[in-house]
Amino acid sequence: MSTYVYGIAPADRTLPEPIEGIGDPPRPVRTVRSGDLVALCSDAPAEPKAKRRDLLAHQHVVITAGAAGPVLPLRFGGVAPDDATVAAMLAEHHDSYLERLTALEGKDEFNVKVHHDEEAVLHLVVAADPDLRDRHAAQRAAGGGTHEEKIAFGERVARAVAEQERTDAALVERTLAPYAAAAVRGPEDTGRLANLSFLVERERREEFLEAVRALRQENAHLREQVTGPLPPYSFVGTG
Repeated sequence: MSTYVYGIAPADRTLPEPIEGIGDPPRPVRTVRSGDLVALCSDAPAEPKAKRRDLLAHQHVVITAGAAGPVLPLRFGGVAPDDATVAAMLAEHHDSYLERLTALEGKDEFNVKVHHDEEAVLHLVVAADPDLRDRHAAQRAAGGGTHEEKIAFGERVARAVAEQERTDAALVERTLAPYAAAAVRGPEDTGRLANLSFLVERERREEFLEAVRALRQENAHLREQVTGPLPPYSFVGTG
């Protein structure tokens, strides 16, 4: 039977028994060892599917094992032909895995997604540009202006909002990065101006979250969604 892999930990990691993994019924989690490393594994279902129950089970295994120290978490769906293949993978990358585990010691991931409050940012960009302010006032005085004037004004505002998005994305990263050991940019998503993951030392967690709160208080046009602490999925392969 093929082997499902949840993550990689130091060989001295003691796991609470039992830990249930993915599958229906849930497969018990075991370790596969090579040198100073173990892989957290279970038998793999015939076709692992990203169902809610299995996604949560995968996360539970990584978080439970990580309570006693760092774990290199694998993304959902990692399957090897057998335990021997997993052990060979550990042996091949043994030193680099140990290095990453050391780098992740005492740290968690926080994901920060930021978007604009649409009405607030429109007010901001118009108020910040004297020409836009004058045009807006003139159009209101004229009952809205001509169709051409409305289009031209809308295009100007759209360009100003796009520039504000770039400015604010840089502001978020610049403001929060000093409170983290590392930061990476996530996939761009329509409607968001920033999708950032930060590797935060546990003793600096409150400092980091306070910096997020201050950013929100000082920039009323920003809306932040913070998720964490999380296993450091985004930092498994970073230097």
